[in-house]
Parts: sequence; C-alpha cells; structure tokens
Amino acid sequence: MNGLSLRLVALLLVLCAVGAWGADFEREGIASWYGGKFHGRLTANGERFDANKLTAAHKTLPFGTVVKVTNTDNGRTVTVRINDRGPFVENRIIDLSRGAAEQLEMTGTGVAQVRLEIIHPGEVDPGTRVIQIGSFSMPDNADAVATRLADAGFDPQIEEADGGIFRVTLVDVPEEELDDYRSRLSRLGYSHVLVRRR
Repeated sequence: MNGLSLRLVALLLVLCAVGAWGADFEREGIASWYGGKFHGRLTANGERFDANKLTAAHKTLPFGTVVKVTNTDNGRTVTVRINDRGPFVENRIIDLSRGAAEQLEMTGTGVAQVRLEIIHPGEVDPGTRVIQIGSFSMPDNADAVATRLADAGFDPQIEEADGGIFRVTLVDVPEEELDDYRSRLSRLGYSHVLVRRR
C-alpha cells in the first residue's frame, strides 16, 4: 500500500471515529480524573504525562482529538487534547488530567456528569512504531550501539531522556515490518527490544 492509500485509509478511519459520535458530535456521561502517581509517566501516544496540562484519556478517539468538556452540574467548561487511553472503569467516558479537572471544579468529588463535544478531530495512528534497542547512562555506549546498527543498514536515533539516559531507537517502523526488524535485530544480538508508539 503506497503513502497516498495509507493517508486515505487514515482519513476514513478518522471520519468513522467521529461519525460514530452522531451528527452533533456530542456525548454525555461520567468523567473522572487522574494525576498523582501517573505524573511523569508515558501516555499511550508516547508523550510524558503532565497532570497540570489540559489533556485526557479516551478509549477510542484518535490521539490529538480536541474535545470540549462541560460539567453539566455547574456549567464550567474546559478544552482538552486526547493523548492517552482510558478510563478503564465501567460507565465512565473520559479521564481528565488534574489540571482539566480543576477547571471543571470536580477534583473534590472525583467524578462529574459531563458533556463532550469534538472541536477538532485527531489523526489516526499511522501504523508505525518505535523500536527501542536499549537505554544507556553513558553516551559513548549509546553511540557504539547506534554505529553498529548503522553499519548493519539501520537508521538509528539517540534520544536523551530525563535523568541523563540515552535511548537508541529506530523510528517510523511500519507495523507490518516489525517481525522482520525483530529478526534482523536478533541476529545482531538484540533480541530483547521494546516496541512502542512515538
């Protein structure tokens, strides 16, 4: 499948995801919020969760979707961006960051009845992944692994993470080629790799 076909499929999936919400793009239900121990952890789309930013978790909406959330009990509203998956509790339709929950004045109750409206649809996951080969505290070790991978025909990158950690990765790996990549890496001695979203 060429690049144009992939973009067309992605567009159709976005339209289906939004269309499933109905013509008026609204839904009502119970919202919860999260923060605390999750602050600083990676979200489902690969970002680092910041409990103070206006983001949210949803089970199915594409990452990047912008949603207006209205607390129907007090009329307060907030606009959030979907960057995580959840909530995984029955009968809840969205899990807000602490910052978003504070704007809705629902941190005290923990949950609130809300109305969701899609302001801007996000992008469907294009089907590519990041393969993390390893994490190193010494940049020279990361450079050595990256050089070996490059000599073997890969296009490695080095990410500097919090705490002075250097990660050697392969980015934009098509999902359908993951098995081939794993096999090639295993022959180089890298059999325990981490596959994640960007």
